Amino acid sequence: MRRLTAMAVTMLVLMPFAFSLPLVEIRLLGMRINASLLEGVLQMAQQGNVLTAAMVAFCTIGAPVTLVAGISYLWIGNRLGMNLRPVLLMLERLKEWVMLDIYLVGIGVASIKVQDYASLALGYGLVAYVALTLLSLLTIIHLNVEELWEHYYPQSIPTAPPERWQVCLNCHHTGMPDERGRCTRCHTPLDFRRRHSLQKSWAALIASIVMLIPANLLPISVVFVNGSRREDTIFSGILGLGSGNIPIAAVVFIASILVPFTKVLVMLTLLLSIHFKCEQGLKTRIRLLRVVTWVGRWSMLDLFVIALTMSLVNRDQLLAFTMGPAALYFGAAVILTIMAVEWLDSRLIWDAHATGNADYTD
Repeated sequence: MRRLTAMAVTMLVLMPFAFSLPLVEIRLLGMRINASLLEGVLQMAQQGNVLTAAMVAFCTIGAPVTLVAGISYLWIGNRLGMNLRPVLLMLERLKEWVMLDIYLVGIGVASIKVQDYASLALGYGLVAYVALTLLSLLTIIHLNVEELWEHYYPQSIPTAPPERWQVCLNCHHTGMPDERGRCTRCHTPLDFRRRHSLQKSWAALIASIVMLIPANLLPISVVFVNGSRREDTIFSGILGLGSGNIPIAAVVFIASILVPFTKVLVMLTLLLSIHFKCEQGLKTRIRLLRVVTWVGRWSMLDLFVIALTMSLVNRDQLLAFTMGPAALYFGAAVILTIMAVEWLDSRLIWDAHATGNADYTD
């Protein structure tokens, strides 16, 4: 906990510099233009893309700040005798939403795109941002929530027979329920399976499939150069990057096209296998679920690139960069696929092995 608190305090000190100071600088039309994380979010909001700006702001500012606040609350709240259970439950789910590392890759992609229009230099705020990103990764790696549960709310081994024990789906404690049917450690109701898990996962997945259609057909970015308008879809933007830098284009292709569609196909396979109670390849399906849980967040890369580019190239009628209508649909599809994985109770995959037990797929 001391290590986590030290890293959280250091992150808190770095955040004002990393969020507000220039990350990259360009010289455009005789002007020196700086781009920061906050500037990109504000440009999105000012152009009417409030929901998309909120998505970017939450993943790059809101989630890291909440992570730091949660760790600080544990350190202070423990000394004041406050209830730490809600924060411990939140920290476990917050990890995948901290996307500072993905935004750092987005800075590199945006810098390469902007080089076509102006000379570019690294900003002095980039040092603080890189340090903040590394600290956030170290914090997430060292954030062992199970160890924190054992530290703050240690539980004795149940005296009842093991066949009567029940696993909490929120804090993962194994034991007996209290007199109100709750977990003795986190005080949430105990259920054998997450309620309506399959229905919620199906709803999020179907909605994400619907969102991916306009996200890939409509333009995601619009560039005005000397009065001429050029629209780029996700795929055409990748082709444009590929003509100058194939490795960067490959990164964007994997994050923006390959990962979302692969995630949809994997989730469809998992949900159908649960419905039809397939018994083959159970371990493989669990591994696939873990993989899509980790890679799904990287699909936000395109939105981060747009946010940074908007703060750099948005200067009157000679040269301007705006967001296309596909950006909102794409961001919504990414978030919905993340929620589809989050809502799926992985134990449903193993129910095909159960014999003589109740059907928990409802």
